[in-house]
Amino acid sequence: MEILRTPLLASAAIRSASTGTLEVKEPLNFWGGGRVKPSSKDAKPSEAVCEPATGRVLCHMVPCGAQEVDQAIQSAQSAFLKWSKLSGMERARIMLEAARIIREQREDIAKVEVINNGKSISEALVDIDIAWQSIEYYAGIAGTLAGQHVQLPGGTFAYTRREPLGVCVGIGAWNYPFQIAAWKSAPALACGNAMVFKPSPMTPVTAVMLAEIYAQAGVPEGLFNVVQGGAETGSLLCQHPGVAKVSFTGSVPTGKKIMEMSSKGVKPVTLELGGKSPLIIFSDCELDNAVKGALNANYLSQGEVCCNGTRVFVQRDILPAFLEQVVKRTKAIKVGDPLLDDTRMGALISRPHLDRVLGFVTQAKKEGARVLCGGEPFIPSDPKLKGGYFMSPCVLDNCSDTMTCVKEEIFGPVMSVLPFDTEEEVLQRANNTTFGLASGVFTRDISRAHRVAANLQAGTCFINNYNISPVELPFGGYKMSGFGRENGTVTIEYYSQLKTVIVEMGDVDCQF
Repeated sequence: MEILRTPLLASAAIRSASTGTLEVKEPLNFWGGGRVKPSSKDAKPSEAVCEPATGRVLCHMVPCGAQEVDQAIQSAQSAFLKWSKLSGMERARIMLEAARIIREQREDIAKVEVINNGKSISEALVDIDIAWQSIEYYAGIAGTLAGQHVQLPGGTFAYTRREPLGVCVGIGAWNYPFQIAAWKSAPALACGNAMVFKPSPMTPVTAVMLAEIYAQAGVPEGLFNVVQGGAETGSLLCQHPGVAKVSFTGSVPTGKKIMEMSSKGVKPVTLELGGKSPLIIFSDCELDNAVKGALNANYLSQGEVCCNGTRVFVQRDILPAFLEQVVKRTKAIKVGDPLLDDTRMGALISRPHLDRVLGFVTQAKKEGARVLCGGEPFIPSDPKLKGGYFMSPCVLDNCSDTMTCVKEEIFGPVMSVLPFDTEEEVLQRANNTTFGLASGVFTRDISRAHRVAANLQAGTCFINNYNISPVELPFGGYKMSGFGRENGTVTIEYYSQLKTVIVEMGDVDCQF
C-alpha cells in the first residue's frame, strides 16, 4: 500500500480549474492520512470519469476491492479509538478549523465540483457554503452532547451516556458530491465516530478533497476515509463486520439492497432515497412567487434533485396565467458553460442519463402530454462544449396522474403541470404516490397553508417557497423515500447510542 501525502487541495489541479480545465490528481482514494493507490489483486479495471460539460475524460477511477476496503476500515477503527476519547469541545475545535478551510477555498472547490458534476458555478458555490455550514453547525453541537441523570428510590440513581457507534459508512450520490460528504461526516464526527465514505463512481473527485481538508484541520489519521467504486465496493462496505452504521443517498432499488445487506449484521441504516414530490399552487397565491417556486422546484442542478417538486398542481382558474409566466421564464434560462457566472443550467451527469431523461419526454408526448417548451438536446455555441450532455428545460402541459412522466422519477429538467379544482381533491392526488420526500404549497391563506402541510405525506413541506436546505432542519422522507434524517439536532440520534448506568447506593435486594 502506497500512501501519498500531498499539499492541501492538490494545488496544480486547482490552478487548472481556474482556467476552465482540470487535470485531476490521482489516486482518488484516501486513508491512513493520504491518497492511496489501489494495490489488491481483486481491484477492478479503472473506469473513465467524464466531464459532463465537454464529454472529455477527466480521470480514471479504480474501484476498491476487499483488500482496500479492509485497509480503509482498519484505518478508521484506529482513528476512532483516539477521536472518541476526545471531549466534545476538543472535537469541535478541529471541525471548526475544517469549516474555516472550506470557506477559504470555497471558489476553488466549487470549480472542481462544477467540472466533475456539470452544475452551474452559482449553484456549486451555494453547495460548498452549505457544506461548511453543516460542519460548523455540528461542531457547535459536539460540546453539548450529554445524557440524563435520574434519581431512584433510596438514594440510588442512574444516568445515561450518549456514546459513538464506531466506524460509520457514508455512500453518496452524484448530484451533490461535496455537500453530501459533509452532511454525512459532520454529525458522525461530532458524535465521536470515524467514517469511510464512498462517493458515486461518476463524481469521485471532491470527496477526497474533503478528506485532505479534515487531515489539514488536525483529525487523527484515518478518521475520514474515501474509497472509490460502484455497487461491489458498496456491498463490501455494508457487509464488513467492522462497520457499525450505513448512511446512503441514492435510488430506491439500491437503498433496498443496502438495507438488506446491512440487516445481516444488524447495522442501523439511514436511507435518503428518491422522490416524486408535489407542488400545489392555489389561485389565491402570489403568482410571481409561485412561478419562481416552481422553477426552483424543477430546474436546480438540471433537475437532478431528489426532492424536486416535479408534479406541479395548479388550481384551474389560474392555470393559463401560470403557464404563460412559467414558460416565458423557462425559455429564458441560460443553458451552457457551467463555469460562467451567468449560466443558470449546466450539463446533465452523463450521456446515458441525458438519453433517459429525453426518453421520458418522448414517452410523455406519446401518452398525450403537450410540450410547451424545451425537452430537446441542446448544443451550446462554444465549440468546446459540443460533446457535453445538455438539454433545454422542459414544461409539460395536458398531463394526467396516470402518465409515466407524472408517476416516475425523471431526475432531469422536466416539469409536469396538472390542473386541480378543490383542496380535498388535490391532497388525495398529491399523496397518491409511493414516495414522500418533499412537498410544497403556495397560498396566501394561512389556515389553508398549515392545513395542507399537515395533510401532505412527506418529510418536508415548503410553504410559499421551495428547495431551501437550512442545515438546522432535518431532511428525510416518508414511505419509500427512506427513513432517518440528515441535518438538524435529531441526526445526533442516528450517529450515537445510549447506555444506561444504574448505581445502587444501598444493599442489594435479593429474593434468593
